[in-house]
Amino acid sequence: MKQYSPAITSTTDPINGFDITNLKDRPHVVEGDKATGLTIYFETKATRQTYLDMPVERPEQDLSKTLSNPTGNYSG
Repeated sequence: MKQYSPAITSTTDPINGFDITNLKDRPHVVEGDKATGLTIYFETKATRQTYLDMPVERPEQDLSKTLSNPTGNYSG
């Protein structure tokens, strides 16, 4: 039987670093599954939107350069 981690709640706004003490009616984002994912609370709708507007890094999309091939040049 597969075991899941419990959900994690972050009450520190990741944009401005403020600690959110009253979570009622605060803007938030759930990253992943609600039961096992991460819920992030924000001080304002504006800081939530700033978070949502941040580009997501996808390092797996450019695997032409690796530790064994730092130049990205392939011969063959």
